[in-house]
Amino acid sequence: MKKSRKFRIDELVEFDREFKCTVIGTDEAGRGPLAGPVVAAAVYFPEFSTEVCEIIKYIDDSKKFSSNLQLRKTLSENIKSVAVYSIQECSVKEIDKINILQASLLAMKKSCEDIITQNSFDNLIILVDGRHVIPKYNCPQKAVKKGDTLSASIAAASILAKVYRDELMQGLAENFPEYGWHKNKGYPTQAHIEALRKHGECEWHRKTFLSKVLCEQKKIF
Repeated sequence: MKKSRKFRIDELVEFDREFKCTVIGTDEAGRGPLAGPVVAAAVYFPEFSTEVCEIIKYIDDSKKFSSNLQLRKTLSENIKSVAVYSIQECSVKEIDKINILQASLLAMKKSCEDIITQNSFDNLIILVDGRHVIPKYNCPQKAVKKGDTLSASIAAASILAKVYRDELMQGLAENFPEYGWHKNKGYPTQAHIEALRKHGECEWHRKTFLSKVLCEQKKIF
């Protein structure tokens, strides 16, 4: 396992280096849940020295760490120690107002803008995970399908966003234990849907998501 992850970091770093300019990678976490904000992170590595690559050598798509949450959390801290980063949210209200795709892209824009305004870049490109670039944003961009498996910066952003959002939902679960967010993180598990039927929605639920999901469940039963 360790050997394969060492090999992956070489590939991920090389992908970013090929742009021969400053690279900011951005990704989101939380597009699918019924509750909670969508979170995006942006990451810029000032250098990919041997020391930096050693510190982040196990990074990969955040979903690949679902069975090893402690490693993902450790990687998040390692990334923060060597990268310039920003983590931003779009609220449930924003999601319901502009839809989840646009809210995800807006959170990415917020995180990228936070880095850019605090640094001076002469030659820059933003790598956006997925099929869409950030709309109405006057900055060089490239959409990278499955970018969290290709780019070191995007993969790092995916880890930061995922760890941050999971911890946020665990915190919210303390005040709303009936929904099981400490386990499902707001995703539409059967237990979460049954809790919605029993207790109703709360302020953290995405209202535009609920009618469709609950309707689909009624058809099943």
